[in-house]
Amino acid sequence: MSHFKDWIKAARLRTLPLSVSGIIVGASLGCEFPVWESTIFWLAIATTIGFQVLSNFANDYGDGIKGTDDHREGEKRLVASGSISAESMKRGMIITTVITLIVAMYLIYVSFGLEDLLISGVFILLGIASIAAAIKYTVGKKAYGYSGFGDVFVFLFFGLLSVLGTYFLFTKTLNWQLLLPATTIGLLSMAVLNLNNMRDIHNDTENHKNTLVVKLGSSKAKIYHYLLILVAMVSALYFTGIYFTSGKQLFYCIAFIPLLFNMRRVYKNIEPSLLDAELKVVALSTFLFAVLFGFLH
Repeated sequence: MSHFKDWIKAARLRTLPLSVSGIIVGASLGCEFPVWESTIFWLAIATTIGFQVLSNFANDYGDGIKGTDDHREGEKRLVASGSISAESMKRGMIITTVITLIVAMYLIYVSFGLEDLLISGVFILLGIASIAAAIKYTVGKKAYGYSGFGDVFVFLFFGLLSVLGTYFLFTKTLNWQLLLPATTIGLLSMAVLNLNNMRDIHNDTENHKNTLVVKLGSSKAKIYHYLLILVAMVSALYFTGIYFTSGKQLFYCIAFIPLLFNMRRVYKNIEPSLLDAELKVVALSTFLFAVLFGFLH
């Protein structure tokens, strides 16, 4: 039982609401009936959760074998602590990859059938790219999380691909105005990563993990954090102004209130380890925004 609990910890369930936020936004804008009645929606949710769990396993494995997590702040990592061996984690990554690919293939089949093999092929390649991105964040000699490119990949996969890709699964078209809410989700996801890296700045510096925060330094990383959240808010509000005719959609602004308090706490922060609680604040605020935005349009 304790071993099962270790795998649950390694899956980092608290990261899952953030990972599905883009799916909720893209599906709610693309689906003509309530999304919870849609098979495509639930398959997209399952696929995204699979990618996120794989990413969490790979992150635990990559940082664990490199020694980066030996003295980290926040919750313990399973490979570094010895609770799960590196070989077991690698097997877990392989099993998760296979299951996620099967679900993703079924999602593509349900959405496109056998009529449009070209588009199906594109989505299969995107699925493979998502798996590669999940693994290469910390695994390998050229892991992009160790060279400051994690923010770019989070924006692309959590924001643009998640929202626009899900919308396309339903409509078979692209609405470029959706770049605005996709930007909102992407930037807020980047803010979560930025907080994570701000918390770990001392440990990452010691272990030569050159995240963007390490490159910028704490003061500039705070400014970067404010910009991520503010631009995310503006993008959502601008999209609402050009896409909707009713003001009821602005009810999602409730989700922005915790983000404003988060910026204040980040501004006053002196001890990076105390930022750990703020990850949940931004992640859950993003999820709340997605739910309110998606179901009130």
